[in-house]
Amino acid sequence: MFTGIVKGVGEIVGVRKEGDSISIDVRPEFEIKDISRGDSISIDGVCLTVVDIAKGVLRFDISPETLKRSTLKDIKRGDRVNMEPAITLSTPLGGHLVTGHVDCTAKIVKKINRGRHWIYVFEIPKYISRYIIEKGSIAVDGISLTINSCGENSFEVNIIPETAKMTNILKKDVGDLVNIETDIIGKYVEKFLAKSNIHQSEGISEDTLKRYGYL
Repeated sequence: MFTGIVKGVGEIVGVRKEGDSISIDVRPEFEIKDISRGDSISIDGVCLTVVDIAKGVLRFDISPETLKRSTLKDIKRGDRVNMEPAITLSTPLGGHLVTGHVDCTAKIVKKINRGRHWIYVFEIPKYISRYIIEKGSIAVDGISLTINSCGENSFEVNIIPETAKMTNILKKDVGDLVNIETDIIGKYVEKFLAKSNIHQSEGISEDTLKRYGYL
């Protein structure tokens, strides 16, 4: 589990194809303490397991499913990726709960400079939009961001200077793809309601949720 508060970036120093999967070598450009084989690290928002450590370089295996769902299928030597080690029970939850299980990729359709801030607009598949709400949280390449506004197949976020400094987001331009993970809480609520006996004609309201024991 992660928070979406990226600790720094790393450089891809090796990519090897292994059948229908790949392995990558990442050299962090910041100090990561107490990392061991078997630990989880978010790489551009994707939860990966450290399989080897040598001279400050971390190796990860990437499965076919992860390649299909994320931008990692196009990763190449020299790319810089966002990195966040998994949280512990004592880690402050500065962002929001992020699993590292990517829902889809999204295309950058606008990148607007507003002085020290940047506005990004992303195009997403319509089936994902139901999990996105105005002022809700979303992980973009592993970065916890607040949604300014959203539409049927798009959403907008603001990039503050600190986020720009700590991540690779400003390296991404219009047309580039990013990894998207929506807020997990909305997915669980949808699943619970779908399996409940709430009739569709009743709709979802505070009174309905109280009647069926959700509040």
